[in-house]
Amino acid sequence: MSRTTTDVSPTGRVGLGLLGIVQFALAGLAFWDLSHRRADEVRGPKPAWIPVILINWIGPLAYFYVHRNR
Repeated sequence: MSRTTTDVSPTGRVGLGLLGIVQFALAGLAFWDLSHRRADEVRGPKPAWIPVILINWIGPLAYFYVHRNR
């Protein structure tokens, strides 16, 4: 049996909402950072990072961990 949003407690809904906001903010920050960096400051082509950042949680974290040339 699958659960719906009506099966989640109010505290759980708040927690899921906060996780969603954090995930959205992290992706927004990654997109902002990508748009404000020069191409030579980013590892790989900048357009290739756009679909990567769209992957939930993993994409933005991978961008911040891998993207900068050292």
